[in-house]
Amino acid sequence: MHQPRRRDRCLARRAPSGPAQREAFRLTAVGADVVLVGYFSAKQKDFDALMASAATELAAHGARVVVQIVQRRGVSDGGVQKMGLPYSSRTLLSYGKVREVAQACDQVKADAVIFLATLTERQQRTLTDLLGRPALSLADILSAC
Repeated sequence: MHQPRRRDRCLARRAPSGPAQREAFRLTAVGADVVLVGYFSAKQKDFDALMASAATELAAHGARVVVQIVQRRGVSDGGVQKMGLPYSSRTLLSYGKVREVAQACDQVKADAVIFLATLTERQQRTLTDLLGRPALSLADILSAC
């Protein structure tokens, strides 16, 4: 019997598309507790100001930032050559940082995780599955309002 190609099997198991997840969070963004995650290279020295600005934007749209987490790239000698690349194409962050974000979300019972960096649909799906709550980029939240 003919076996479906791997790509076809993956498409059949795929969760609903990202816009449906984003739409569901938009409706409850007011008063939501969120974890803010920033991904920065070592060359970017003003990451604290960018995080504070993003937290202010979210507060203006009704969300409460309860935890801020930063992933820096290129701080060590080995990372300098790869500063422009994400740690992982699936999650943007390193595996240990994803675990740290998940633990922080569980501790504060966050409603969503907001990333300063733009996430692809694949990254959104993967991070939503790993973190157990919607993972969105700041641009998605700001464009929805």
